[in-house]
Amino acid sequence: MTSIETLRAVMQPTRRRMIEYLYLHGPCQVSTLARALDQQVGSISHHLRMLERAGVVSQATELATDARTSWWRLVQSSISWSVDDFNTDPAARMEAKAAERVNIDHQLAKLAAWKRASDGAGEEWRRAAFNSGLIASATPAELDALHQALVRTWREWRDAIDVDDGHDREPVFVFTHGFPSAP
Repeated sequence: MTSIETLRAVMQPTRRRMIEYLYLHGPCQVSTLARALDQQVGSISHHLRMLERAGVVSQATELATDARTSWWRLVQSSISWSVDDFNTDPAARMEAKAAERVNIDHQLAKLAAWKRASDGAGEEWRRAAFNSGLIASATPAELDALHQALVRTWREWRDAIDVDDGHDREPVFVFTHGFPSAP
């Protein structure tokens, strides 16, 4: 279970972008993160300290070439949680529900940004981008099994990509939701 402190840390929009950047590009300097995200170095340093307290990032001191450079790496690349993880604390449950809304807004904003920009993307990207859905009958355990199978598939797909093979790649975002629904 993820702690409410971790949720507070990672759901902040700049921190979420930092996590995504570190995930895609690996360890980097504070100044690199600041430039990539169009933020001030001091702001990035503050956010990194918040993520460090939550156990999401750590300093990569072995990469520093001198005392003026500060390198950071992602140490927690996936965060899994449910609002129901916080049933025993009503205040934490409210925060978790708010974090869930922020998470859904983040996912939908990424989809909306793609849809706005897709006409300017190459045909290969427009054809490769997808949306899919299905309706079925399932028990809660069967729906959870589907979720676990999807996560395994995503990780196998991601881990099979040879990022050093010389092909040009773009960051991609994939998300799904599964929930009870009437036809």
